Amino acid sequence: MAAPAFVARLNEQLGNEFGAHQQYIAIATYFDALTMPRMAALFYQQALEERDHAMMMVRYLLDADHSVTIPALDAPRSDFANVVEPVEAALAQEKRVTDQINELTRIARDANDFASDQFMQWFIKEQVEEVAKMSDLLAVVTRSKDDYERIEDWIAREDSGVGDDPTAPTIAGA
Repeated sequence: MAAPAFVARLNEQLGNEFGAHQQYIAIATYFDALTMPRMAALFYQQALEERDHAMMMVRYLLDADHSVTIPALDAPRSDFANVVEPVEAALAQEKRVTDQINELTRIARDANDFASDQFMQWFIKEQVEEVAKMSDLLAVVTRSKDDYERIEDWIAREDSGVGDDPTAPTIAGA
């Protein structure tokens, strides 16, 4: 069984992950409305990843024989003044999530909850990648904020087409 403090915080994290999912949908629709299909697709994909992260946490809680509590969410921000603002918001969100993941790991370690600590390791690696991705995107969008086609071209060039990570935790319902 997972440590009670870890379980409580992981249930809170479900709200953070589902909130990130909704925020990325709002950002994707902003770019979709600007007819920036590659930026929209990038953020729709990011939204799916955040949803999957939440569902990995759901699966972990269920497998550890704990209750799952899905918290209510605030509405995401959907109004942006320019193409830079949503990417700034995405980077800030990824940095917050990194802090939250690190705190979950600390809680597991402090409680000698080795299974939960091990579960969190994939998320730590994932957050390094997500912060780097959004940092690079912010640099490109800031530099090219008046040239949407240049931004779209960069996205097309940088899309690695990398598939699923076989080391990722199991997604509930998958």
